[in-house]
Amino acid sequence: MDKKATLGQVMISEEQLAQRIKELGKQISEDYKGEEILLIGILKGAVVFLSDLIRELTVDTKIDFMAVTSYGASTKSSGVVRILKDLDSGIEDLNVIIVEDIIDSGITLHYLRDYLMGRKPKSLKICTLLDKPERREADITPDYVGFEVENKFIVGYGLDCDQKYRNLPYITCLEGI
Repeated sequence: MDKKATLGQVMISEEQLAQRIKELGKQISEDYKGEEILLIGILKGAVVFLSDLIRELTVDTKIDFMAVTSYGASTKSSGVVRILKDLDSGIEDLNVIIVEDIIDSGITLHYLRDYLMGRKPKSLKICTLLDKPERREADITPDYVGFEVENKFIVGYGLDCDQKYRNLPYITCLEGI
């Protein structure tokens, strides 16, 4: 990262995040009423979002995690997807929701969706806190979206730049990179 990069203005406040996550929790709970779901959090960025989302759900919910990357320490996707941590258990015949922090190019999530579909879940949906459709390179459409964001380098609320800024309680962007 360029040492001249600075934090921009708050794009999405703590209050806006809390309200939208409450709405997403209600929508998912209604969609899966009477069913059990498995949330798969994509490490590390989705941890903060998943922890707040799960507390808004009223249906039986299990969680698991995967670590997948196509970025490394770069700010741009390499296009090569690597699974760093796979699921701890099977997903066959389960209602699965992939929980992601942000969909940018969509390359990683497209690969992951196809990979998980091969394991024969009952259903597979995608929930993302942030969607950046302007940068989309792969055919991916999330089922649940918190916010659509501009084509900027977003940090905060779990999203990072070289492991920094995850702890910010709001969403902002880095300027000067």
